[in-house]
Amino acid sequence: MHVCLFDIDGTLLNTGGAGALAMERAVGELTDGSDRPLDIPYAGRTDRAIVADIFRHYELDFGDAALRNFLGRYVEHLDEMLGQSPGLVLPGVERLLAHLHQREDVILGLLTGNFIEGARLKLRHYHLDAYFDFALGGFGDTHADRDEVARVAFNTLKAHRHPEQIDLRRLWVIGDTPADVKCGRAIGAKVVAVATGVYSSDQLAEHAPDYLAEDFEAVDELLELWPAIG
Repeated sequence: MHVCLFDIDGTLLNTGGAGALAMERAVGELTDGSDRPLDIPYAGRTDRAIVADIFRHYELDFGDAALRNFLGRYVEHLDEMLGQSPGLVLPGVERLLAHLHQREDVILGLLTGNFIEGARLKLRHYHLDAYFDFALGGFGDTHADRDEVARVAFNTLKAHRHPEQIDLRRLWVIGDTPADVKCGRAIGAKVVAVATGVYSSDQLAEHAPDYLAEDFEAVDELLELWPAIG
């Protein structure tokens, strides 16, 4: 059995800034509209880590209750912003997912820094949600460290499948940042890096992924990574 764990933003789709804008609006409601400039990195990080940085930036107390309050506001704004932002599904993604989804020897999961509800909204908006079982994967709700999210995804896979079905030689993480390469290595997976996010192929090559693509247009070449298992 092949297992493919996909990142979302910059890998499958680009929301046109909807996620960042939704976060800004949510925190604006908690800070009475303060427009203090933010200089917080987003790419390759978990939403929990990003929100913790935002709270520190505004000198707000951060904890589970505060996070739940923020998350409710964020999801509401994200749903609105997705409909207003010029996002898109990235090249080749739909054909790749459609092919993998129909195969009985492939498990599709998610390994993303997104909050799970944010992941649902984004994938549903772009009509990609049907390809994934949200019970199989790791999300950015609980851990700030992306490597820990990868470990959660791996343990979830083992819990939902017979452990002997999870062959590290056939376990792949697919993402667009060095953090995706790093977290894949944390669980012993192979990694496909794709230069459709903010990192160039040269920058990604420095982190030695097992396969490097400019985008997913060359679907047939990609599928050779996951030969059919009879």
